[in-house]
Amino acid sequence: MQERFAVDSFTDSLIFSDEASSHLSAKVNRHNVHIWGTENPCAVIENVRDSPKVNVFCTISNKKAYGPFFFEEPTINGMIYLHMLENWLMPRLNEDSNDYVFQQDGSPAHYHKDVRGHLNRNLPQRWIGSTGKEDDALMRWPPRSPDLTPCDFFFWGFMKDTVSVPPLPANLQDLRNCITAAVALVNRDMLTRVWNEMDYHIDVCRITKGGHIEHL
Repeated sequence: MQERFAVDSFTDSLIFSDEASSHLSAKVNRHNVHIWGTENPCAVIENVRDSPKVNVFCTISNKKAYGPFFFEEPTINGMIYLHMLENWLMPRLNEDSNDYVFQQDGSPAHYHKDVRGHLNRNLPQRWIGSTGKEDDALMRWPPRSPDLTPCDFFFWGFMKDTVSVPPLPANLQDLRNCITAAVALVNRDMLTRVWNEMDYHIDVCRITKGGHIEHL
């Protein structure tokens, strides 16, 4: 990734994506993100059990944020995710560029054979993610790597800090409206700084040879 960063046009073409569950209780659950500490933090976090939630998907480039897209289904499987790609995300990305590189993480829905088949046909050598032997991807995204994804080290935290301000949303529609307003606040200057930070994260990961990173 760092070698490709040396080519100016590569960073401009990157599109990062992710989904999360946002609860009325102000908890944001980022799917498939587990960060293991070197010691027990001895912290207690209280959560409201069975708090109503929305499943939200967003993508970001170094210029703009796309989204949010709210899944109506409580659980996101491969076919639901594929329908979103075909009918919502790809048309929007194609309006802005025909030379972008799309990244997705290793969620089971993303690894669905029909999803990978769709990306192989429509974005050959222009997508990054969990791959099979026959996939025509640009590169394989390393599993369990939230520190490297701008959506994780910036976007969801920014959204939570913006939305979780008293008074909290009263219902799911209010929550959707607050999330939509938060995404609209993400501007190009912010994303430029995030892209610069991403290069640093990748450099730290390379130096530590993929080992535990206590603090970035």
